[in-house]
Amino acid sequence: MTSGQRRGRWSGIPLEDRQARRRDALVDAGIELLGDKGGPAVTVRAVCRTAGLTERYFYESFSDRDDYVRAVYDEVCTKAMATLMSASTPREAVERFVALMVDDPVRGRVLLLAPEVEPVLTRSGAEWMPNFIDLLQRKLTTITDPVVQHMAAISLIGGLTALFTAYLDGRLTATREQFIDYCVEMLMSRATPGQPRPGDHTR
Repeated sequence: MTSGQRRGRWSGIPLEDRQARRRDALVDAGIELLGDKGGPAVTVRAVCRTAGLTERYFYESFSDRDDYVRAVYDEVCTKAMATLMSASTPREAVERFVALMVDDPVRGRVLLLAPEVEPVLTRSGAEWMPNFIDLLQRKLTTITDPVVQHMAAISLIGGLTALFTAYLDGRLTATREQFIDYCVEMLMSRATPGQPRPGDHTR
């Protein structure tokens, strides 16, 4: 990248905002690389090349590669959590999550598959999981026993994680609509156990 290109890229952006913009560009590059279908290929050099920045700017925001990979994963988890929290019904939650993680499979692979191949994310995945379980547990308001409520949330998270992983891997032949309907039915069956749900598939 020439000095002229660098000047043009940041022209008009206040100095205090430039580091945040560069960090965002690096994180976006990391999502692309960490969620690549062929498997993660995250090196500092590859990240900088993808973001169009030099290593100097990489180390401006991140101490090393591990710190960076965790930051990329945290960004995807934070977005996923916000998406789920903004939904008001199980169907809306599933549809929004599918739009975020399946329609943009790069993000889905970062969230669900990257921890399996990136040792640095093993702890991060374990730290984020209780947040997703707690969020789902708070949605299961028809289950009054907190112990049963917690177990239901854990089992749902496990089942949904397996389903989304299989869907992203191409191991499911279900259509998008079939997939959404089935996930909604899973949620509803635990939210209102034993109750008929004739309107499950209606809009």
